[in-house]
Amino acid sequence: MVNLFETIMLICFGASWPVSVYKSWVSRKTGGKSLLFLLLIEFGYMAGLTGKLLYNQSFVIWIYVFNLTFVTADIVLYFRNRAIEAGEKKNA
Repeated sequence: MVNLFETIMLICFGASWPVSVYKSWVSRKTGGKSLLFLLLIEFGYMAGLTGKLLYNQSFVIWIYVFNLTFVTADIVLYFRNRAIEAGEKKNA
């Protein structure tokens, strides 16, 4: 039963990450993004995944991996977008 509620929580949190990654990709801007926030979320998912791998392996591991993948992509896009913005400032 605990996995059910954890799964619901992870799905609800994770539903926003594909949208966030898409917006980061299309906008090519860092506005509205916080690197610290993204890194804290990444750390939290890694801690949850580690706990699942060490103590309570279940299908929920795949939801952690899915969410962690999208947060990692958003972090990568943050740095890409920051470089794009720096280039635009140089050319202006």
